[in-house]
Amino acid sequence: MSLRFLSTARTQLADIVIIGGGPAGLTLAAAVKNSSILSSLNCRLVEGGNLIGPLKSFHQKPPSNFTNRVVSLTPATISYLSDIGVWKHIKEDRVESYDNIVAWDGVSGAQIDFDGPSLATMCETVNLQSALLARIEELNEETAIMDNTKVENITSDEINGWPVLQLSSGESLKARLLVGCDGYNSPVRKFAQIESRGWSYNRWGIVATLKFKDGEFRYPTGWQRFLPSGPVALLPLPDNWTSLVWSTKPEYADILLKLDDDAFLAMVNAAVKLPVEELEILYKMAHEDPENLVGEITWRLNVFNEKLSPQETEKYPLELDTIVAKSRAKFPLKMSHADTYVEDRVALVGDAAHTTHPLAGQGLNMGQADVKSLVAVLEKSMERGLDIGTKLALEPYFSERYPANHVLLGVVDKLHKIYSTDIAPIVMARSFGVNILNNVPFVKDYVVSKMGEK
Repeated sequence: MSLRFLSTARTQLADIVIIGGGPAGLTLAAAVKNSSILSSLNCRLVEGGNLIGPLKSFHQKPPSNFTNRVVSLTPATISYLSDIGVWKHIKEDRVESYDNIVAWDGVSGAQIDFDGPSLATMCETVNLQSALLARIEELNEETAIMDNTKVENITSDEINGWPVLQLSSGESLKARLLVGCDGYNSPVRKFAQIESRGWSYNRWGIVATLKFKDGEFRYPTGWQRFLPSGPVALLPLPDNWTSLVWSTKPEYADILLKLDDDAFLAMVNAAVKLPVEELEILYKMAHEDPENLVGEITWRLNVFNEKLSPQETEKYPLELDTIVAKSRAKFPLKMSHADTYVEDRVALVGDAAHTTHPLAGQGLNMGQADVKSLVAVLEKSMERGLDIGTKLALEPYFSERYPANHVLLGVVDKLHKIYSTDIAPIVMARSFGVNILNNVPFVKDYVVSKMGEK
């Protein structure tokens, strides 16, 4: 039974209230309204920022440049988005699929290539969000999206224990089920008194939108070099553009963000080629003598490139020479995992439940898999006549998603720690493993198949 009435003039009742208008929250809203079983439910989405206007503006007339928030979508994620009617609204001229990833050790040079049909598809976050909003509007259902509305407080109703949200608009919402899609610092998780455990990596991720030199083109490829300070990745966008995700130490991040565009581009070109020892020299120069940095890097790269054979040249990305103005930004890197994803009347999805290092590009895909699982669990609960907000009804969602997420979080965490050192025995061991893996086709095929899953 759906709730479609007001208990007081200012307190609204809803079956499902979603906090957070990011990809996870919008996907959940779209999936609920796409479901023949759940579509009759009264579903509300609350977002503190300005959401609807910018997303509609993007959908009507996208900017000429690519934005700097880009996500890697697995085939399984795209399949789910297609199933719920979202993918047809994506602006496909702004996404890029690729079937090759080249990753190598910045210390030893050990390299591995992963090949497979459409390993991943790079898509701007705003492109995905605008497609989700378009699908919600297309369904023409009663999904009220309340943007520019902050949740000021969450309490429990004294009679039935339902969550009650006090909103900045002066209204209040009472929810049969409250879903936190509200990120790492989730107020919903804190309301439910669910502990989240993890740690900071003491690293920052730097993002920017760059372009390879005009006149040169290679088939779209993902590039990732593992440096002791953190991996630097170049992931393909259309028309020779690329999305940079560079994980590095806080002091290096500060230096890189202070450089002008030309010097920053030079440092990226250096980071994907030059030896670690030379990069240390360049960081010092970037801090103390930035005016002469570009000339120094140009000289060092010329020396490096002259030593490469034509075959060896193919092992490195092309030179970058363009950056979208003001596209550089940074964010802290951390790993966290909530003790549970559900309590009575509460479910956690995406970053509210788990956060991971971006080196594997799986954060958003994990959140999309959470949505798929939660929707399936809610559908079963409705079919069985259960109250969708009870912990009994929600428990299968936690039972399915926690183990899968826990394994992936652990794998990514171990990869980060193994590659964040230049201690000789560890370098030798990891390089030996990479060389073995790169020469055993059936093992590589298995890894590729798992990369495409959510």
